[in-house]
Amino acid sequence: MASTYLTAGTMGSVTNRKKFTISFWIKRGSLGEEYMWQSYNASSLTSYRLQIDFQSDDKFEIRGVDGSSQHTRLVTNRQFKDTNAWYHIYCVFDSTQGTASNRVKIYVNGEQQTSLATSTYPNQNVDFAVGVDGSINYTLDIGRWGGGSNYWSGSMSHFYYVDGSVIAHTQFGSTDTTTGEWKINTNPTIASYGNKGFLVLKDGNTVTDQSPNSNNLTVGGGTLTKTEDNPSNVFDTLNANISQTAGVGGRDSSARPFLEYGNTVSSTDVAIWTPQIGSIPITSGKYYFEMKRAYAGSPSNHLAWVGIESTATAGTSLGSPSGTNTNAIAYYSEGSVNKSNVNQSGSWSTWTSNNDIVQVAIDLDNYFIYFGKNGVWQNSGNPESGGSGTGGIAIVASQSYISACTVHRGGGSSGGSKTWVQLNYGNGYFAENALSSAGTNASGNGIFEYDVPAGFTAISTKGLNL
Repeated sequence: MASTYLTAGTMGSVTNRKKFTISFWIKRGSLGEEYMWQSYNASSLTSYRLQIDFQSDDKFEIRGVDGSSQHTRLVTNRQFKDTNAWYHIYCVFDSTQGTASNRVKIYVNGEQQTSLATSTYPNQNVDFAVGVDGSINYTLDIGRWGGGSNYWSGSMSHFYYVDGSVIAHTQFGSTDTTTGEWKINTNPTIASYGNKGFLVLKDGNTVTDQSPNSNNLTVGGGTLTKTEDNPSNVFDTLNANISQTAGVGGRDSSARPFLEYGNTVSSTDVAIWTPQIGSIPITSGKYYFEMKRAYAGSPSNHLAWVGIESTATAGTSLGSPSGTNTNAIAYYSEGSVNKSNVNQSGSWSTWTSNNDIVQVAIDLDNYFIYFGKNGVWQNSGNPESGGSGTGGIAIVASQSYISACTVHRGGGSSGGSKTWVQLNYGNGYFAENALSSAGTNASGNGIFEYDVPAGFTAISTKGLNL
């Protein structure tokens, strides 16, 4: 949830306030100012703290403040705007080093960040704002500014704090010799975590310390949900970076849907038709995902659709109902399928009840798309029918496609209430709610409410390579 964070509470006596290692993996949910780590004096937060964050301009920052003195501040020139991929963040603190630039280092995906907009390094042997300093017992929060704002909106995994030791970044990851990508090492060699070191979020969403210590963290502010999306298998999500046309059809020209829960939920309380599209293009293979419709108040005139678009025009002209995107195909809540702005023949049920789940199966080997509702394939469809495309809608061949949805609060300019669409790309959740039951899935890639047709899989990096 938007206000969820982790806390270790007051830290107590650490092994070494001059030397420690922090390593974790993240997938951004939204852009702008967000905090990943903050150790702070609860009674004087702005004066005594150590923080790791993204600034409002999406540059990465480490800042250390001791009273009126800002002894450490590193800000990258690089901006981190990718909401679709996982980043490995590695920060080493060692103020005992004789060379100033060795006292704090930042690595992202195995590469040291040396192009810095700001480079203020601490004096030698400075004590950082961790542990206990006289009368100050620093509080540690992960995923928010300690004052209760700028919460982390994305995902985190494999969060290490090694107290009193510098562990090489190559212990936490390595470069794939085939792809050249930085990949996770799930079992680094760490001789000692020190007094207050910990490892959380290693396997799922557990905040129980998985180091030899028992320094468990606590969840605050909401619910911590598990996701199948991880550094080794990136799942499709809605793309927060795509610039989409808002206010199609003469409606509110400034409004756009709001994305949350790691960009798997889109919501609006204004009367707009703005497309949201996925982050992973697909060109071949067979894929499956689900969407749950939810709303506040009456379902009347609360509309949504789900489908696919051609990546050539994705997010630029879809609008209401399918605009001029000639390769867009959508299944509408009022019970119709629209292709290239033309309603298709066939038998399609409405999905106007709260919590209706729509199933989407995309066959890019035979070029058909199928829609289901609450476990029943519509139009007597059979996604396993292959080249015959029984009950499916034909897709233009030799195109790259991307998942898509639109959420719309109807009732005109003054009526209606908030509407959500909650997507499950295989994460096993709709928003913060785990699936009530899991269907069969022969590929073993992703967790879905209903049975996945044979030969189909989740839209993910692993799914692309099946």
